[in-house]
Amino acid sequence: MRAWFKAEILLPATIVVAALLLGISEFMTTFEFTPPGGDPLSDQLAADRHGYAMLVLGVFAVASLVIAVATGQRAWAWATAGFGIAALVLFLVVDLPDVNKIGDIEVPGGFGLASAEAVPQPGFWLEAAAAIVLGLASIAFATQSSEQRQAPRRLFESRRSSRAEKARGGAHPADQKP
Repeated sequence: MRAWFKAEILLPATIVVAALLLGISEFMTTFEFTPPGGDPLSDQLAADRHGYAMLVLGVFAVASLVIAVATGQRAWAWATAGFGIAALVLFLVVDLPDVNKIGDIEVPGGFGLASAEAVPQPGFWLEAAAAIVLGLASIAFATQSSEQRQAPRRLFESRRSSRAEKARGGAHPADQKP
């Protein structure tokens, strides 16, 4: 059980969870546009802000992570870090500057403009946390040695072989008499 709590295992798991949460945040409300002292006029999904880019970056980060774990190659680990850093930069450049910004929006169902503030919603906070965790965890993963990057694969293989051994009754085929 202690093998599950090593950094070699926790970092890939953290990257997968962060990428999943980043993808989920694309389908959530990022900002609600509210006039000062009034009710919200409209809202905006994360996908409307960056066209599912965070979802794509999360998928590519997990795909490169899987290849890095399978092969142990440093290039794939740095590719994972690149996707994590790209997600973090996209959040910092596209979404963060608009927090609590006041601007004019079209009044829904009517004519004219109204001043409204971009109020962050749960999708914004989930995207922020997921992008930060994905960026940092993927950099930490890329700095590991080849043996550390392949630790999840070796753990999975050892668990699978021990289960197969238990299913055979604990005896190896070479130990059995004809």
